[in-house]
Amino acid sequence: MKLLRLNALNSHSVSEKTAVTIGNFDGVHLGHQSMIQQLRAVAEQENLKSVVMIFEPQPLEYFKHYEAPPRISSLREKVEYLTKLGVDYIAVAKFDETFRNLSATDFAEILKTKLNAEHLVLGDDFHFGKNRQGNSEFLKNYGFAVTNLNTVELNGERVSSTRIRQTLQAGDLALAAKLLGRPYSITGRVQYGDQIGRTINFPTINVRLNRHKPCLHGIYAVDVVCETESLKDRAQASHPDKKGVAGYSPTALFGAGHVGTRPAIKQDHPEWRLEVHFPDVSANLYGLLMRVTFLDYLHGEKNYPSLEALKAGIDDDVEKLLEFRRNHPTFPF
Repeated sequence: MKLLRLNALNSHSVSEKTAVTIGNFDGVHLGHQSMIQQLRAVAEQENLKSVVMIFEPQPLEYFKHYEAPPRISSLREKVEYLTKLGVDYIAVAKFDETFRNLSATDFAEILKTKLNAEHLVLGDDFHFGKNRQGNSEFLKNYGFAVTNLNTVELNGERVSSTRIRQTLQAGDLALAAKLLGRPYSITGRVQYGDQIGRTINFPTINVRLNRHKPCLHGIYAVDVVCETESLKDRAQASHPDKKGVAGYSPTALFGAGHVGTRPAIKQDHPEWRLEVHFPDVSANLYGLLMRVTFLDYLHGEKNYPSLEALKAGIDDDVEKLLEFRRNHPTFPF
């Protein structure tokens, strides 16, 4: 896979003829996977290279900033999932003031001259260009071959990024896994926090979210792996008598995850955080790239009146999540 960075003015281009699909691909869910499958089939049949064009930031993030819908997947995660689906190129288009003002014709020219597109694989309601002027018929008239795909449904309802956001926000992780075609996870590096957890004997890792706000909010059972080494071995090497709680793969650890803005802590500028506490672990994990997979929703974020009450609440949460682990010796879905 080759990664391209596009903006409305640069001259980067693909030399081979291509088949292209376009969208946000937030979540790279079952509907997106069906589109990629069709894209690759078209590319193979017509001897073309496959290209997925995505936007960064996502257009609604550009227009609405913090009020935009929460992200399912960061850019890193999108690239990872699309790469696993076997596409030849991922073109990341910088969505800015210049890009948003492109006419339908200007946009079509980018597809033609920069991506060398001959065949487009598009959703059934695809629009583009300033004021959404362009559509599939416009592109056909411009000279592209166009394949429009019908939406993918699960249990009689359309699989969409909006539905997955709502499902995650409702805490239905099993249904989210079905819609995504995989358990929901967030990948990010461990960064420094304010280390308040240490003062109440519940040290946590602070995992960078890489999105303006997440789809989750509350307390979760999580399975955590390090993308570069065995997290389980790292923990045991750091403190041999603190082995942690085994996760669901040989290198994983089980933990208590918290996603939220921590209302119990006074903050001048509240920010979203993903924090994970590993029971019976003492290790330096700063800088490591972690994948946190969400297994079970316990409850929403609570506003505790004091650090003492927070400690008691966390202690109760951890015990309930450990009970979940004991009751689920194999992966829960």
